[in-house]
Amino acid sequence: MAAARELDLVLFGATGFVGRLTAEYLAAAAGDEVRVGLAGRSREKLERLRAQLGERASQWGLIVAECHDTAALKDMAGRARAIATTVGPYRKYGIALVEACASAGTHYADLTGEPLFMRETIDRCDAAAKESGARIVHTCGFDSVPSDIGVLLAHEAAGELEATTLVVRRMKGGVSGGTVDSLRGQIDELRADRSLLKIVGDPYALSPDRAAEPELGSEADLRGAEYSNELQTWFGPFVMAPVNTRVVRRSNALQEWDYGRRFRYREVMALGDGAGGRLRALGLAGGLGALIAGMAVPPCRFVLDRVLPDPGQGPKEQMVRGGFYDIEIHTRTPTGERWMCHVAAQGDPGYGATSVILGESALCLALDGERLPRRAGVLTPATAMGSALADRLRAAGQTFDVAPVDAPPG
Repeated sequence: MAAARELDLVLFGATGFVGRLTAEYLAAAAGDEVRVGLAGRSREKLERLRAQLGERASQWGLIVAECHDTAALKDMAGRARAIATTVGPYRKYGIALVEACASAGTHYADLTGEPLFMRETIDRCDAAAKESGARIVHTCGFDSVPSDIGVLLAHEAAGELEATTLVVRRMKGGVSGGTVDSLRGQIDELRADRSLLKIVGDPYALSPDRAAEPELGSEADLRGAEYSNELQTWFGPFVMAPVNTRVVRRSNALQEWDYGRRFRYREVMALGDGAGGRLRALGLAGGLGALIAGMAVPPCRFVLDRVLPDPGQGPKEQMVRGGFYDIEIHTRTPTGERWMCHVAAQGDPGYGATSVILGESALCLALDGERLPRRAGVLTPATAMGSALADRLRAAGQTFDVAPVDAPPG
């Protein structure tokens, strides 16, 4: 059914900030034979965007649809093999599109960093997507493709994994208005319904079978400062760890715990050695804690809302192109071997690099069916696309390199 559809992929939210960047990427990277549609609320804006994308996009289809118009979303899903959406916060605006894709057998990719939304789609849409053959894939951006695909590649090279830590060595980029708005929404939901804290605080919140998860003690995200003798640097908390770690653990469970029943995973930022590194780690931990606390207190929220970016706002062109990230994923096998996956990309993590990742994820879902894992349902980047996505991102200039660090002791 999908092979006979009018369009290979549709980009929903194409006229927003990240949507426009993704459309520009697709106009440059998708072949002439790829049938692309641009979707959003305003035909006038869609026409203006298409005219700015050059000759290759001149014949792209335009689809007018609202995020809560179920009839329009069902029609859009029925016309495409895959849909990529940048319309968030997803818990507020995204569930109807997921339901439409799951029912129609249409593959789906988004940029959500919202565990509550992901848990909701698992509970509501996983069975329908399995029945229709749809791959519903969340976190197809900086969160969580570097984490999820990087760990998968380390596993494919090294075999069974145990202690695994993603270390952000260097990163430069702006703050995403969409990410800030998602944080606002989650904090408001938690204030209104304290029972949701159980989901947000559970390291296995996205597991397909929570009772079957290994009991490995506390796997709470790092919240303070910690020194690594192995890497000779102070660690501080990484802001995306509460999302990425749960996605990676879901990947392990969806693969029948193929990474290992003793697989332990966390994410941190490297902030240097000595007293300076310790102060930076403590400062980062304190700053993140203050931000979250401030968002929960109305007078502080009022002040923060005046200085933090709004949804749809993004950094200047220089930052979009000039940003970058440089990440190491360190892991050990049960025999003591140490391996590292180096993950790096040019472009602001939340914008420039993410538009490449989302664009290639959409192309992968739409075109690479024979290479993809034989799975359907609400999946993760690793379990839906695996090494096929890694190959696409490497071809697009991003780095995913795995190598042993040293031989096992003794």
